[in-house]
Amino acid sequence: MYEHYFQCPYCWEEISVLLDPSVKRQVYIEDCEVCCNPIEFLVGFEENELQEFEIQNIEQ
Repeated sequence: MYEHYFQCPYCWEEISVLLDPSVKRQVYIEDCEVCCNPIEFLVGFEENELQEFEIQNIEQ
């Protein structure tokens, strides 16, 4: 597993997420562990290295 730190697009707190480098491309939704708002993740790995990491708030 690969731990990656980022800033929540809602509350601006720095949080971390565990990413699985065995899955080359991932798109999923996970709640912020601080403010509980949903965040969409786009993650891409190449040769077990993180190449793409984008987050987007999901307007409610």
